[in-house]
Amino acid sequence: MTKLADGSAPEITSNWRQDDAPFRAACTQLTAYFEGETESFDLDMTLAGTPFQKRVWQELCNIPYGCAISYAELARRIGQPGSSRAVGGANGRNPISIIVPCHRVIGADGGLGGYGGGLDRKRWLLEHEAEVLARHPQWRHPLFTGAITPRLLEV
Repeated sequence: MTKLADGSAPEITSNWRQDDAPFRAACTQLTAYFEGETESFDLDMTLAGTPFQKRVWQELCNIPYGCAISYAELARRIGQPGSSRAVGGANGRNPISIIVPCHRVIGADGGLGGYGGGLDRKRWLLEHEAEVLARHPQWRHPLFTGAITPRLLEV
């Protein structure tokens, strides 16, 4: 999808075959997420980015549902302590927000930081996950506090 957005998609050849299955799967899983029926995604995807961005995006997928970590903690987790700003930049270039949950990264002071979809949406996503966890306690990560605003995890 990123390639389509920046105009660099390869030419369609005569042997090209349309396959809507990945989009249907993403729609089905996103619907389940928004309806509070799932806390994770299982989609085949290859993200185009720098090696650093890919490490950040992979680590984002390891942040438990309903929890949040700081940009500094994310930098530490990928072996790049002190690179909070670069992590924030990679976070902002995440091509598939929600599926790769960049909304789960907040400032070290507990502030929301940034979000490409706007801070109101980021706040809503964090609150949504906390509210869903109240209905599905079996999904709770052991460090989840149960508050509407997920706890800042420094593990």
